[in-house]
Amino acid sequence: MGRGIASQPRTYLLAIGTSAVFGAMMVGVSQALGAVTDRVVVPALEGSAQARSQVWVAGLVLFGVAVTLALAVAGRRVFAGIGYADIQADHRRAVTRQYLRLPMSWHRAHPTGQLLSNASSDVEASTGVFNPLPFALGVVVMIGVAAVALFRVDALLAVTALAVLPLAVLANLVFQRYMSPAITRAQQLRAEVSDVAHESFEAALLVKSLGTEDREEARFAERADALRAANVRVGQVRAVFDPVIDLLPSLGTLVVLLVGAHRAAAGAVQTGDIVSAAYLLTIMAVPVRAFGWVLGELPRGLVGYDRIARVLDASGVLPTGDASLPARPGGAGVRMRGVQVLAPGAEGDVALLHDVDLDLPPGRVVALVGTTGSGKTTLASLLSRLRDPDAGTIEVDGVELRQIRPADLAAQVALVAQQSFVFEDTVRSNVTLADPDEPGAPDDEAVWEALRIARVDDVVRALPDGLDAQIGERGANLSGGQRQRLVIARALVRRPRLLVLDDATSAVDPRVEQQILTGLRAATARPAATAHQPADADGDVGLQSDQVTGPTVLLVAYRMSSVLLADEVVHLEGGTVVDRGTHEELLGRDPGYRELATAYLLESERRSGLQETLPVEQAGAER
Repeated sequence: MGRGIASQPRTYLLAIGTSAVFGAMMVGVSQALGAVTDRVVVPALEGSAQARSQVWVAGLVLFGVAVTLALAVAGRRVFAGIGYADIQADHRRAVTRQYLRLPMSWHRAHPTGQLLSNASSDVEASTGVFNPLPFALGVVVMIGVAAVALFRVDALLAVTALAVLPLAVLANLVFQRYMSPAITRAQQLRAEVSDVAHESFEAALLVKSLGTEDREEARFAERADALRAANVRVGQVRAVFDPVIDLLPSLGTLVVLLVGAHRAAAGAVQTGDIVSAAYLLTIMAVPVRAFGWVLGELPRGLVGYDRIARVLDASGVLPTGDASLPARPGGAGVRMRGVQVLAPGAEGDVALLHDVDLDLPPGRVVALVGTTGSGKTTLASLLSRLRDPDAGTIEVDGVELRQIRPADLAAQVALVAQQSFVFEDTVRSNVTLADPDEPGAPDDEAVWEALRIARVDDVVRALPDGLDAQIGERGANLSGGQRQRLVIARALVRRPRLLVLDDATSAVDPRVEQQILTGLRAATARPAATAHQPADADGDVGLQSDQVTGPTVLLVAYRMSSVLLADEVVHLEGGTVVDRGTHEELLGRDPGYRELATAYLLESERRSGLQETLPVEQAGAER
């Protein structure tokens, strides 16, 4: 609570200050009532004409106190509401910012539903205590002023009246003991319900196609019923605590009246003193109830804060560097040495990558091939720094990857992952990921050029609103292949110097895939002049100083059409590079690659359809 108040010092200073004024005015009302009773009401009832003439003065005094009281209540509620909303927004921003900073390995270990719960219901739980908190802290002034006023009247009356406070603390200690585990259980189940619902929504196609709606409904109902039971348990505990807190001031008032009547009969106090003390204790029901609200919210707040603190304190955030990556024309050069990536296993750490030495020359297209589980996706993720290697170094244009500023890395390295994600927004926004008036945002011409290279420009032109067309949630208005091409355009529009395609055309027709890759290949070698370029010893055309190349492309390939368009092929097996060279060279000397190439070719033929494979089969039969 101290950290929350410190985060909004001005707002809570005003909120607690106006609450303190409210507390002082409440005591003022009791004192005014006592004075009016002794000086006006009782003498007027006894027939005093002077006392009757002072009735209007007494009324104006009470009216002035009431107006001040009303303004203090309004100020307290307004500023407390602002502070509560600001703290809640700060918590949400902090949790979301931490989500964006944590590596993908951390996200894979935490279900999405749990993360949604952390950013929503857990934040609400952790901040609920801040709404009544200014009231509870402000009325401390009221209790202090009331105690002074009561002791000035009579010490025995004061002790009798203030005895309700330790009883309230005792009731809260018992309440905390039963409420904390109940709230913890309810918050965890709330996260589990969110997780089950999220999985069902994400798997809507699978659920509908396999007819498992009943199973999903039963799975959700089971968690929802458990949450209902947990919430009922919380309500039961709260139902005992709240009446006890409400009962204490009323019980104290009865005791004060009994003691006061005895003291008045003995001549120790006047009638107005008893009225003042009884009224003071009556109005103390409000601050005592305010403490009850705070104490009632405290277990839930502690549980919610503990759950979001686990996110905020999570380790594994990748350190950021401050070295700049020059935005020079042409592709970026990549150098990997001794790269190793480990993952926890049942019997210790397992090496996903080990002893990886790899060079990607600027402006070259390199195909990365290997069997399933060989580490291709892991290697591709390293270049976008979705995670850091556990050993070894990765350099881009001679700058160690860990030392590059995140903004420079994001601007010059683009990853198109296996799963194509698009937002529920327009085509333009999905490609640029920026507002049209945002400084540095790609213009429409650049967007159309990227769409053309990705072979999706015709699809966009056919949409009713073109670039302004809404593509639905997760691109529901597009096919899988169209979404993949749109994501490729998103990477190309940034003109990256290093482009990583991790099986980015798996949902694209082979013919269209070849057109895309051909366009990418053409974009990676655009000579600035047509002067003669001598070939090197291997027959490759050398780049002269006036030649401008496109981005360096690392292509995780599963089709021969992709492999054949690459300048070089890297064969990854068992988490390490076993060979590299041209397609022809690897066919001649690498049995593992030859087997992969044959499998890729057969799969490409199968996907191309019987119309392409039938003539080949007929020719083989004739031979």
